[in-house]
Amino acid sequence: MKKALIVGLIAVSLTSCAANDPNQRAKYGAAAGAVAGALLGHSVENNKKGVLIGAAVGALAGAGVGNYMDKQQQEMEAALAAERANHAIEIERLQNETLKIDIASEVSFDFGSAALKTAFTPTLEKVANILQRYPNTVIHVVGHTDRVGSESYNMTLSQNRAESVAGYFAARGVMRDRLVATGRGESEPRATNETEAGRQLNRRVEIYVKPIVQGQESNAYQTP
Repeated sequence: MKKALIVGLIAVSLTSCAANDPNQRAKYGAAAGAVAGALLGHSVENNKKGVLIGAAVGALAGAGVGNYMDKQQQEMEAALAAERANHAIEIERLQNETLKIDIASEVSFDFGSAALKTAFTPTLEKVANILQRYPNTVIHVVGHTDRVGSESYNMTLSQNRAESVAGYFAARGVMRDRLVATGRGESEPRATNETEAGRQLNRRVEIYVKPIVQGQESNAYQTP
């Protein structure tokens, strides 16, 4: 049925773009977008999305990946200079050209809540604006908690927080197919949970911006 739907959309696109139609270009663009959306949805569901999405949003040639991510990092660092100075956000470049943005939960969420703090949304809007300008990437949002509360509670909280950030990006125009939200709960602490300082470090949201590289498209969808 899914394949039939895609074929049907292609047929509609061709019909809509008849030569005597004065709105040919506009209809062609809309139809092509619908077809691409169907293809992306079909590929995502079948876990074969890498090549199709890479073709749809554009994959980077190997030699240009570093320069592409350099420019994105420079824009992020400039736009988030105040947040970095206040230690609300950390930006790091990983060895595989992935850009990592580390956000302290205290500045982005109230305790035990997955609702974004209103005061923090302007910061996320800066990030979203830059992500829109660099579409050849996949954005992984990963939530982490400390060990206060049950393991199941913390897993759910971390997932909900990751989805809140990803949902905010989507609402600001970042393609949903580029967004992956994952909750890790208390399973990956980076400091001891025996002290408040350590628990504060463990409560965080990490954003990984991974380039879509030609011939390696599926790798972009593997969450670090």
